[in-house]
Amino acid sequence: MRKKHRETLAAIFRHPTPSDIRWQDAMALLQACGAEIEERGGSMTAVLLNDELILLHRPHPGNEIDKGAVASLRRFLGQVGIGPT
Repeated sequence: MRKKHRETLAAIFRHPTPSDIRWQDAMALLQACGAEIEERGGSMTAVLLNDELILLHRPHPGNEIDKGAVASLRRFLGQVGIGPT
């Protein structure tokens, strides 16, 4: 995992929950972890990792994911056994 991915992972698990994580950084982290990412209708994105699925809403018009999405990502990553080191 690259340094940038580790930084994004640490940010996702940071408390209080940040609201400045870029969508592209989160998707790059998930891909680096081996996730399959599929764009769905509208602004939905499906992420499949270790047989677990999460549906995320792509942010717009901005580029940062909101705190609720960060919390969902944190739970999802925890479920698939990925956490900060």
